[in-house]
Amino acid sequence: MKHWLGLVLALPAMLPTALFAQSDKNLSETASVEELRETREAEKNWGLAAVVRKASIPYAQGAGVDDSSVMTFVPMMFYRGDKFYINGTETGYQLYQKEEFSANAVLRMHFIDVPAVYQNQIGGDTGMGGIQLKYQWNDNVYSFAEIVTDPNAHFQANLEVGAKYEVGDWYFHPSATLINKTSDYNTHYYGFNKENLDAGSDIKVGGKTRYHVTSNLYLLAGAYATRFDGSVRHSETVDQNWQTEFYAGFGFFNDYSKTNRSSISTKPYLRIAHGWATPSNMGEILAGETVKDEYNNQLTSVFYGHPLTDELFGIPLDVYLTPGLVTHWGSEVQDFTTELVVAIKAYYTVNWPVKWRLGVAEGLSFVNDITYIEKSEMERKGYEPSKLLNYVDLSLDINIGDLINKKELDNVWLGYSMHHRSAIFEQASQFGRIKGGSNYNTVYLQFDF
Repeated sequence: MKHWLGLVLALPAMLPTALFAQSDKNLSETASVEELRETREAEKNWGLAAVVRKASIPYAQGAGVDDSSVMTFVPMMFYRGDKFYINGTETGYQLYQKEEFSANAVLRMHFIDVPAVYQNQIGGDTGMGGIQLKYQWNDNVYSFAEIVTDPNAHFQANLEVGAKYEVGDWYFHPSATLINKTSDYNTHYYGFNKENLDAGSDIKVGGKTRYHVTSNLYLLAGAYATRFDGSVRHSETVDQNWQTEFYAGFGFFNDYSKTNRSSISTKPYLRIAHGWATPSNMGEILAGETVKDEYNNQLTSVFYGHPLTDELFGIPLDVYLTPGLVTHWGSEVQDFTTELVVAIKAYYTVNWPVKWRLGVAEGLSFVNDITYIEKSEMERKGYEPSKLLNYVDLSLDINIGDLINKKELDNVWLGYSMHHRSAIFEQASQFGRIKGGSNYNTVYLQFDF
């Protein structure tokens, strides 16, 4: 009964899709070509990148461990809308704007740079969120003041000035930040709650750059240095006065040598899926060797697809920003829990003998409680699980209108997808340096608006 309830609750979300489909049909019968063009989406500013971050370790280390630096793999997404943005390790929403002044809600990743062998014990990196007041002095130079906190009320008050420049194929973003920290913050992050530290202010300077190689391919790099406040420098747990961090990687972005197109063929969509857990890994599933979960744990998901572009490197690809809400149903071994997903997904369409598509998505997934299928794997491997993990979606679908020769159903797709959470083979500190995750085989209906 509970599983059917989830499908019933999803029905109201399906109704607008049906209405859109009907209105599109009516529009196609009555509107001119120019009017149809006006209904199309514009190309968005977006990106997807893979970056390696190397940071020096400021902490005094115990016997047998003498790591001077730590490395982590950081997948990044980028998107710029009218109000909402994702910028690598930061996301935000503009709450108010008047001329050059704006007030924003911000959330960014907060790295905890300890030796890799201790990361899973201490936990993954956390996040800092709060309110930011920003002023744009001219086309390039900005400054902001913000108050942010982690989930346990360890506060920072930050002041930053920076500038953004584009010179040919290069992009530069230097900045300087004054990081004001409370005593609770210093005690938690630098004293590890074993040594009480006073409040203080760090100074962080550096910058990042991007180079346009060709078409949608870019190289990324960055370097920053932080000078710790006196309380941290003289503590027993920290034996460095400075910390340095470096970034290097590559990414796929809009081709900034061209103007974003005002009209693309990609349409928004709504996808409704239901799936079943499996202890099999991704390789086994792709090889057709799926094992059924003995407790029959299930999920229901709803994803929205926001069009970004319809090509990459000149190849016809429908690319979307796709947020999702996932319900993991209760069973005899787990309680009802919710998962939030945000990802970038690309579809490649093959038109033979009917239209069908291959899809792949990359993003982030957060659950408010660890599911049984994931918890049991972490226990077998001796890891502390992480609520935040990397998200991958692999899909294959077919166009219903083509399949049954009904043009009015051209906006409906029936498909299979693998719902996958994992931690990138112990290489990501933000996921607690674990290996493994969870997989669900799902079937879905997807409706283009």
